[in-house]
Amino acid sequence: MTKSPWSGSGRDTPRTPASTPGRDSPWGARARTKPPAAASSRPAPAVASADESGEDRRELRLYGRNAIEAVFARRPEAIRKLYLLEARIPQLQPMLKWCAANRVGYRVVGEDDLRKLAASTHHEGIVAEVLREAPLPLGDWLQTLPEGPACALWLDGVGNPHNLGAILRSAAHFGVGAVLLPREASLALSGAAARVAEGGAEAVRFVRLGRDENALAQLRSAGFKLAATVVRGGEDLFEAALPPRLIYVLGAEGEGMDAALAEACDIKLGIPGSGAVESLNVASATAVLLAQWRQQHR
Repeated sequence: MTKSPWSGSGRDTPRTPASTPGRDSPWGARARTKPPAAASSRPAPAVASADESGEDRRELRLYGRNAIEAVFARRPEAIRKLYLLEARIPQLQPMLKWCAANRVGYRVVGEDDLRKLAASTHHEGIVAEVLREAPLPLGDWLQTLPEGPACALWLDGVGNPHNLGAILRSAAHFGVGAVLLPREASLALSGAAARVAEGGAEAVRFVRLGRDENALAQLRSAGFKLAATVVRGGEDLFEAALPPRLIYVLGAEGEGMDAALAEACDIKLGIPGSGAVESLNVASATAVLLAQWRQQHR
């Protein structure tokens, strides 16, 4: 297998073997404003954190204000339930009014209950149950693309939710069209990833690939070149002329991407550094890669 350009002391979740086809909020002081009539001030029962790793789950538990407000802005109908601290009511009035008008339940709860719901101390005063958005098939995504420059990320084995969240945040910042997921990859959005993405998870679509050879053919037919990211032997990213339609293929830290997939890519790229460390973390490297593409194709 080709080693990832970001293998270091912090490892991502290991991918499946290559032989298997291939996952303090600054909101201000506590307010005493009373909740709207539709809200109940009774604490919610303690709820265990759901297992969000599988795509067969229709609902996803999100936490963090930016992550939830991004869902509200783009697809409010996906919101099924809200839990919030009393102090957050003034900042969330538009969302709460929408919930009341559309008979979506919400409940004011205490800090301990919210922490249990989120299974995290980083809930920022709000937790929501939302419907998952199913990944698009590759063909459907390609049909929606306008002409001109486009960039996407093919994640081959990336699984750590904090890395995924940081990747989604960078992708949203630089206008990346999609994150491409191998056919049998178990990677799916989690509450932790969505919080780290700070709203970016709603700006970047997940796209499900078919067989690798078919996906490669479809992408090339749409004018894309694929770039494998490597530690050694790759072209210097900062000297390379990057194609206007580009797919960066990123492997998990430690294990790297599938060797056959790396060989099937059109180009190989590396990020030069001082040599004091072997490489960058996969999420940090993604930001560098995307910034360089954006610089060339504004």
